[in-house]
Amino acid sequence: MIVGEEQLTLTHFHWNKTEDIINRGGGNLVVKLHNATNDDRLASTPVVVQIDGMTRRLSAGSEVVLAPGESITLTPRLYHSFWGEKGKGAVFVGEVSSVNDDHGDNCFLEPQLRFPEIEEDESPLRLLVGDYAEYAIKER
Repeated sequence: MIVGEEQLTLTHFHWNKTEDIINRGGGNLVVKLHNATNDDRLASTPVVVQIDGMTRRLSAGSEVVLAPGESITLTPRLYHSFWGEKGKGAVFVGEVSSVNDDHGDNCFLEPQLRFPEIEEDESPLRLLVGDYAEYAIKER
C-alpha cells in the first residue's frame, strides 16, 4: 500500500486475521491502537502489542510511529487505524498476514460501505476473491 501524509485508514479490527504491518520505506507510519470491548467498541484497557518482535504494553489510544524498516503485529480484535505522518512524505507499507476474508473479517468502529455497488458493463479480465462464486457458477 502507498499511504499518503495524513491519509487515514479508518479504525477497524479483524475477527480472525493476524497481520504484520511493515514500513517498507518513505515517511513514518502512525498506528493508533485500542482493544475491542465485548460489544465491539473502544476499550480503555492497556494494549499489548509486538513492535519489531518486542512486546510492549501501551495505554489505550496510544499512537505508535513506525520509521522505515519497523513493523508491528496486529492480532484479532485489536482496533487500529493508521496514516502517514505529516511532513514526512508518503509511506510504502507492506502487509504479511494470515488469510483474510474482506467480506466477513473486518469490523469497522463506525459502519462503512465496504464494497460499493458497481454496475458492471464488461466481463472481468481478472477475478477478485469475491468474484469467484458468481463467475464460476455462470461458467458451469
